[in-house]
Amino acid sequence: MYQKPKYYIIEAAALPEVFLKVAEAKRLLSTGVASTVNEATKMTDISRSAFYKYRDAILPFQNMMTGRIITFQFMLHDEPGVLSNILSALAQESVNILTINSIIPTNGCALVTISAQTSEISLTLEDLLTNLGAIPGVIKAEVLAG
Repeated sequence: MYQKPKYYIIEAAALPEVFLKVAEAKRLLSTGVASTVNEATKMTDISRSAFYKYRDAILPFQNMMTGRIITFQFMLHDEPGVLSNILSALAQESVNILTINSIIPTNGCALVTISAQTSEISLTLEDLLTNLGAIPGVIKAEVLAG
């Protein structure tokens, strides 16, 4: 019978050493420092079986806003500089743009989606969205995901 997993936030110092070593081995693999599981487990002094047993059970905690990827959707007037003003406003808040997608404007309006990483954001998401919606030429600003 399937049981929904439970998650806990635990200070690293309270974890058994094997969990910390598995997390480190995963980091070594993801950054390319280690190219194989065997190499990563040797570098962290754990068995391969311990790595495989716990690899899906341990993930580093990230603050909800730190590293969070938000997808914004904008309806814009098809006028020069509107998108540039949005990008400038995001840059002023140290938001890292990951993707920008736009469809060909119709009836004088363009639909634009922007995915961005908000690791350095200083405003609340609601305040940022309010500021973006107040930019001249922005008809509608909303968060699609994140």
